[in-house]
Amino acid sequence: MKKPITPVTITILGKEYKVACEPDEVDALLDSAKELDQQMRKIRDSGKVASPDRIAVMAALNLAHELRQLQSKVQPAAVTRPDGITAALIKMRQRIEMVLENR
Repeated sequence: MKKPITPVTITILGKEYKVACEPDEVDALLDSAKELDQQMRKIRDSGKVASPDRIAVMAALNLAHELRQLQSKVQPAAVTRPDGITAALIKMRQRIEMVLENR
């Protein structure tokens, strides 16, 4: 049986986005959106990048870099298996990509 999908509104840099999400993943999505918003605000407030598109790319690069660092600390077998934290990180990355595509 398919899980129901819940529309969730997230706010990033003052803009609202609707994202489809499974009900049991809403809290994780909101936490991810909050982290992304904080990263993007930090980049914007540094004054070095002004364009929202460039801010989004820089935030994505920073988060991808952090993800790679975490993955390098995990045993190689755990990184290649799509379960546990790896699956959660993959889902988080997919959500971030969806938000950036739906601008």
